[in-house]
Amino acid sequence: MPTALLALTILTLAVGPGPAAEPEANRLQLVAARKIWDAAPHNAFTDLVRHRDAWFCVFREGSGHVPGSNGVIRVLRSTDGAQWASAARLTDLGIDLRDPKISVTPDGRLLLLMGGSGYDGDERPQTRRLVTARTRVAFSADGAAWSAPEPVSVPAGNWLWRVTWHQGAGYGFSYDHGIPASQVAITLWRTTNGVAYEKVASPKPPTNCWPDETTVRFLADDTLLALVRNERQAGPAFIGRSAPPYTDWAWSNAGHPAQGPNFVILPDARMVYAGRAFPAGAKTVVGFLTSERAMPSLTLPSGGDTSYPGLVWHDGLLWVSYYASHEGKAAIYLARIRVP
Repeated sequence: MPTALLALTILTLAVGPGPAAEPEANRLQLVAARKIWDAAPHNAFTDLVRHRDAWFCVFREGSGHVPGSNGVIRVLRSTDGAQWASAARLTDLGIDLRDPKISVTPDGRLLLLMGGSGYDGDERPQTRRLVTARTRVAFSADGAAWSAPEPVSVPAGNWLWRVTWHQGAGYGFSYDHGIPASQVAITLWRTTNGVAYEKVASPKPPTNCWPDETTVRFLADDTLLALVRNERQAGPAFIGRSAPPYTDWAWSNAGHPAQGPNFVILPDARMVYAGRAFPAGAKTVVGFLTSERAMPSLTLPSGGDTSYPGLVWHDGLLWVSYYASHEGKAAIYLARIRVP
């Protein structure tokens, strides 16, 4: 497979106050932001992981946001976070692969979770009708050689958005795909192998939350925390909390939007989130998170078609992959952020 290497340009940026009005000393601080890929007409929907002393950034390449031509998943690899090269390109004939999420399984393999949409008619027209949607998964030992994408056991029409591993098992929420936003429900699933899933619960957020994309993380006491995108008038995200066995849930209004939501728990137990918000237009925003509230702090260089961040804490910095179209077409960016 040909390997493409993209020279990186560091954007030295003077960043003003973020959306929140916290004191300067408490704000997240942008160290640098770099464009790392723009080879396709549309490059979007990222995730990021560090595994065996290397970085892996995954995203979708296509002709447009949706549907356009059927998307493929690009895997980039870097040893230093500065120089990136293509390690793999995953395709599924006749299927639009999108929203890839990468994680490390308990047995040390890389797992790539991705949606797979099927449309009627020719590939190119933007007016194609969605026919089917089924989550797929692929595995790799080294990030270069991947198994063929295969459907998981979660039923068709349920989009499993991200899997988080804890004590030998993976957990993640799916949401109904291809139906009106006001009718969407979410379901929590559990897996031990990444392919076969068992249903855990179908919690119902408050009626003013139309849920879909959801990221979950585990607190030190095994509490499961969920950050849920709200499709009702681009409203504020919601935060769900549940103790084992994760069947009973309590909900809080996060106060701010987080579209394409992601969050991480830092070594000192603080939490940082990222997603699309709307401070003077669509932007990718990063901030602090509690079990009840999102507090935006930093707006990344972004705009237009943007969000879907990957988050990794490494060497005392928060590393963020994301995509944005503020410089023209949608491209992939990498930011490093200092957390005071």
